[in-house]
Amino acid sequence: MAAIDEINGSAAVQGELWGARARDWGDVQEEAQSSQYPPVLDAACVGDGTTLLDVGCGSGVGAAIARKRGAKVSGIDAALPAVEIARARVPDAEFRVGEMETLPYDDGSFDVVTGFNSFQYAADPVRALREARRVARAGGTIAILTWGQPQACEATAVLKALASLMPPPPPTAPGPFALSDPGALENLVGQAGLDPRGADEITTRWDYPDRATALRGMLSAGPAVRAIAAAGEERVAEAVIDAIAPFRTAAGGYAIENSWRYLLATA
Repeated sequence: MAAIDEINGSAAVQGELWGARARDWGDVQEEAQSSQYPPVLDAACVGDGTTLLDVGCGSGVGAAIARKRGAKVSGIDAALPAVEIARARVPDAEFRVGEMETLPYDDGSFDVVTGFNSFQYAADPVRALREARRVARAGGTIAILTWGQPQACEATAVLKALASLMPPPPPTAPGPFALSDPGALENLVGQAGLDPRGADEITTRWDYPDRATALRGMLSAGPAVRAIAAAGEERVAEAVIDAIAPFRTAAGGYAIENSWRYLLATA
């Protein structure tokens, strides 16, 4: 396992952000978005005996779904607290803390490498995908899922509210929609030497039974943690409550629909 003080790329920053509220992320938010995993795993033909690496595995919800299909699962994430949850969630999988731009695996180790909402946060996404290609077997599959267009995602309202409470990021800083523009995924995999073979879009819904649960999930994400550090939790919570108000259900919960795009490529 990589030592924390050896991590010096995207993991140093992202690990701190996404690990700050890993329990809330794992219990609420990653569970809320669990419907994004099956369509991608289906498209990548993940099943009994598939060797799979999930890059940016978070608390292991996607890894658990793959394991239930019979896959032999490994995962890597920048956030140690999230990895510890993943280890408890999927005890017979192997999870490591590490850097997606320098994967600690041998060449050709996996049939499938997945990146669910992760590669856009890499300091060097092309290098990260080249690493994914290296650890995949020849002819293996790289599956990348990222946000769809901002206007097709109701969570954009939350992200805009968070951004209003933080200093503007540098122009080259990674963000949720960094790979959402048309052709962005195809361009990225081409630069990494991968052969794109198909893309599709899916729509998922985040369901929360009440405002307290919605806040717990929303405030656990990396951008929210950054906003809290800049403006304080009370201001951030108020901004999020205002942003999700249009999505309140008659039962008092919240339902937020988002568009996602995924691409499969051949190593």
